[in-house]
This record gives sequence, C-alpha cells and structure tokens, in this order.
Amino acid sequence: MFKKLLVANRGEIAVRIIRSCRELGIHTIALFEASDRGSLHVRLADECVQLPDQHGFMNADLILSIAVERGADAIHPGYGFLAEDFNFIGAAEATGITFIGPPAAVVASTRNKIDALEKVKATGIRTVEHSAVSFGEDEFGALQTAANTLGYPLVIKSCSGGRGRGERLVNDPDRLAEAVRRSQVESQAVYGNTRLFLEQAILPAHQVGVQIMADRYGDLVHLGDREGSVIQSNQKIVEEAPSLCLTPARRQDLLETAVRIARLFEYQNLGTVEFLVDGNGEFYFSEIKARIQIEHTLTEMMTRIDMVREQIRLAAGEPLGYRQEDVRLHGHAIMCRLQAEDPSRLHLPTPGRLRRVRLPGGPEIRVDTYTYCDADVSPYYEPLVAKLTVWGPDRPTSIQRLRRALEDFTIIGVPTNLPLLLHIIRTPSFIEGGYTTDFLNQAPQPSRLPQADITRRDLAIVAAIHYARRREAFNPQVPDEWATGWHQSSRRLS
Repeated sequence: MFKKLLVANRGEIAVRIIRSCRELGIHTIALFEASDRGSLHVRLADECVQLPDQHGFMNADLILSIAVERGADAIHPGYGFLAEDFNFIGAAEATGITFIGPPAAVVASTRNKIDALEKVKATGIRTVEHSAVSFGEDEFGALQTAANTLGYPLVIKSCSGGRGRGERLVNDPDRLAEAVRRSQVESQAVYGNTRLFLEQAILPAHQVGVQIMADRYGDLVHLGDREGSVIQSNQKIVEEAPSLCLTPARRQDLLETAVRIARLFEYQNLGTVEFLVDGNGEFYFSEIKARIQIEHTLTEMMTRIDMVREQIRLAAGEPLGYRQEDVRLHGHAIMCRLQAEDPSRLHLPTPGRLRRVRLPGGPEIRVDTYTYCDADVSPYYEPLVAKLTVWGPDRPTSIQRLRRALEDFTIIGVPTNLPLLLHIIRTPSFIEGGYTTDFLNQAPQPSRLPQADITRRDLAIVAAIHYARRREAFNPQVPDEWATGWHQSSRRLS
C-alpha cells in the first residue's frame, strides 16, 4: 500500500479522498492557492503546498514536480481535468509514481470519442449516430455538410468534453453557426481545444450510466446503474439510482452490455459507461468516463462500497476481491448538487463568504462538502458547494427524506440553487418519475405550483416581521429611576 499520496484536486472531492486515505493510514498532501486557503481539504491533509494561482491545478508539470519533491508515491486526481489527461498519466508512470485511475493506454483509447464510438459500433452494439470526423475552427463548411447528413435536431460536442461544457443542442440549420461559435469559445476556455464533433439528438432521452470496476488481472464487475436526466446548463443537478426508465429485463441487458464494452477497452480501475435511452427503452452507447464521477456517492449508498478506497487498492495492484454475485444493490438513492449560483439571475455564480452553514443530518443522509461557517466560496472554480445524497428502502421514502434534508439545509452569505432543488423534488412529474432530459424546460415555474396553507402562513409571518423591523425607529427611553439622582448620590464622597 502507498505511504504518501498527493491529492491533485480541491473542494469536496479532495476532502473525500483525504478521509479515505486517513482510514487506510496513507499520508496526504493537499494543494491550494490563496483564495482557497481556508478550504476544509487544506485543514484535513497532513501537509499542504500552495500553488502560485488557480491555474496550478491544471499545470501537469508543476503538480508532478511537487509530487516528486515531496516524496509522494501516488497521485489521485479526483474528477478533475488531470483524471483524463493520458499524457500526464504516462509522465507519472514514467517517474515511478502510481496514478490512481485507469492506465494511460486505457484513458487514451476512451478519450478519443469518435474512435471509441466506432470501436463499440463494430461489435454490433447500438451507438448514437455521429459524425465520422471532428472539426476545427476553420472547417465550418465541412461541419455544416456533416450536420445536414446527420439531420436535425443534433448535438454539438467538444472532443475534449465529458463535463457538459461546450455542448449545444441545435434544432434547425439557422441556429447552427451561432451554436458552433459558442461551443468553440466555451471549449477553448475550459479545455484549451476547439475541435468539435456532432451527434444525432435522441429526444426524448434519459441519461443512464453504469458504474464499473476492474483490476489488472481481468476481473471486472458493475455496480448498478444511475440516471442523471435532470440537467441544468449541461450539468446533472439531480441524479438517482437505480434508473426509472428501464424494465428489469432491459436493465439486465444494459448492465451486461456495459460490462462487454468495458472489456472491449480492457478497462482497469473505476469508470462509467454512459448510455442514452430513448422513449421506447432502447439504449445507445455514448461514451466512457474514465474517472470517478461526482455522482459516485449514489453508488456508494446503494452498494455500501467505498469506491475511493477501491480505487486506491486497485491502483496498488490488489485484486478486485469479489465477484459480480457478491455485489448487492439495495433500496433507492437520490443526489442533489448544491451550487453557489442564483437561479433568479440566469444561474450566475455567487462566490463569497458563508456566514452561516447548517448541514442536515439523520438516518441515511450524507453531505459531501468543503465548507463550514465563515468559509469562502472561491470565484475561480466550479460553484459546487456540497452534494446531498440520501438513501431509502424505496423511492417514495427517499424523496421524503431528501425533501426534509433540503429543508434542513441552511446556507447564509451567498445565494444558492437550494430553492430550485426544492422546487424540482416537489414537482409532480419528478415525483411520478416520468421525466426526461427536457424536464427543466417543461416543469412548471415555482410560482405556479400550489402552496400549502402552512407555507403561505410562514411567508406572511416572515413578511410581517421584515416590515416591522424596517419601519421601527430608535427612540431611546430614560428610566424613571435615573430622574431621582440616587445613582449620583451613591457615588458622592462622605
């Protein structure tokens, strides 16, 4: 087992990794920059190294040099950009430092989106229809021809994507040029790469991922499926496991297909095979995420397997240790992403200081966060503040538990998307489970939902108190006793 591990990430995933390392007895090194000095991962790590600025987390050479200088024998990238940078993984392997994740060769084969789709399609497995090549900034004519061949609606994707950035849905040819321009600008800003490819859109659709885990000796298992079809700004903000759009027979078929695809790439360590499921329940391979994902907490709640611990074990060369029949999936789990952004202002990020934080608790409630009272939300990173994951023996119990936990959650200091999350889980179409990736476009606005009498009563009380406090005047009163002069006489010298 490793003795010293460098966590090449920040925020809640860094906290998550450090806690697993402490249980394994592994010394941890945290990275931070000035605006993130007070983050919880800095306080929990055994030692810390300050980066020159926020771009340091993407500087592969700098991070590798820190690992060598500090004597780390392993690097865990979390789910950051380095997690799928096969050049960085290869450089780490060349220096004798173990990368916690799939080997460089595996990541390289899954990272090429078009080649991965073609490789899977050649085996007879259904894939999303896609362009045969990718396109650069000066190749709009060729991209337009490919778009007309595929047909509309279609999806523009970044070749370096995988986090929703640079992705655009285009419904008609007139919007193609502007969508391509926006996608390239965003891809350049986020990934440093403007190359795009096209996919034929599947509408309506469900996004379903299958968690897989494999050792270097050929043993591989799946850990069930999860669905992330509640999407805002190309990010899954509410996910649940298992998926609601699959029949038992179709689920078994999808899980077996995911294992076949993983074996096709000779997969090792942790990853997710992703599919799109159409309205008829047919599924289509989309891509492989060769890293741990934000929503791994769902799988942990369903299986009671510490996936970060397993990542570290597998990277250390230990065998998987169990067979597929040993994996037990129980109940239902739902996860929400709590973000520092203002839903009333087009989800504008809202960095700042958290003056008060109260986390929910109770049975089967889990909160992954890097924040606490007086912690700062940095303006330089994703506005994710916390992940709230709940488990229940069935979906209705899980929804009730999530609602209670969200109502218990208190963050004062910056606006968050907490009102949006509460709105989502109270919406009838979510409660009924019949939603797709178009859910937020079709769900009624919060003001149109019926309000309970107790909610109206509480709002009236809050408004009355606020009105009274705004109008009260400061009128100092002198106590009657002060007019007698007794307090002055008591101090008089005899």
